[in-house]
Amino acid sequence: MLKALRALLSKRSPVEDTGMNYLVAGLGNIGAEYASTRHNIGFMVLDAWSKASNAAFSVMRYGDMAEVSFKGRKFHLLKPSTYMNLSGNAVRYWMDKLRLPMENLIVICDDINLPFGMVRMRKSGSDGGHNGLRDIEFRLETNTWSRIRIGVGNDFHPGGQVDYVLGEFSEEQKEAIASICDKVIEGVKQYSTVGPDRAMNYLNTRPAKNREEA
Repeated sequence: MLKALRALLSKRSPVEDTGMNYLVAGLGNIGAEYASTRHNIGFMVLDAWSKASNAAFSVMRYGDMAEVSFKGRKFHLLKPSTYMNLSGNAVRYWMDKLRLPMENLIVICDDINLPFGMVRMRKSGSDGGHNGLRDIEFRLETNTWSRIRIGVGNDFHPGGQVDYVLGEFSEEQKEAIASICDKVIEGVKQYSTVGPDRAMNYLNTRPAKNREEA
C-alpha cells in the first residue's frame, strides 16, 4: 500500500514532464483581413501542421491552441490573439502555464531582412527590428530562446514597410508557401529529437533559386 502511494505521488503529469513538451508560437495578427498577409506566415505554419495532424485549434486565454505529437513529444501550438506587437503576453502566459524551460520554446515569424523563402533558425539573438520578437524578449526578460525566421523579402519603398508586411504574397509566392511550411515543421520536429544544432543545419540553407542567384 505504501509503495503504491509513493509511486502515485512521484508520478509526473504530462504538463510537468517538461522535457517532452514544447511551446511553438507562430506569430501573426488575428482577423480574416490579416489571414493571408506576409506578417502571418507564423500562423500559416501552425495551421498547416494542425491540418496535417488532424488537430483542431481551440480558443484559449491569449490565443488559439492546438496540440500535436511526434515521437513521444507534445507540441503546444500557439497563435496569439494579442496582435503582433503584444505577442509576449501570450508567450509568457503559456510558458508559465506549461512550466516549460526556455529551451522548449520555439517562435516562428516573418523576416523582411531575408529573401522570400529563406529560413533561419537561431537559439538566441536580437529581435532584428521585429516587433513581435521584441515584445517576447521584453516579457520573458531574456532572448535565450529559439526562433525560426521566414524570409518574406523587402520589395517596398522607404516608409512602405507596414503596408508591405500587411500585404499579401504574390501568386507565385503563394504556391511556395506549403513547401516552406513543411520545411519549418520538419525543422521543429528535428529540434525536439536530434537537437537544435542538427535542426539549424537542416533549416539554415538557401532555397535552390536563391543559391542559383548567389
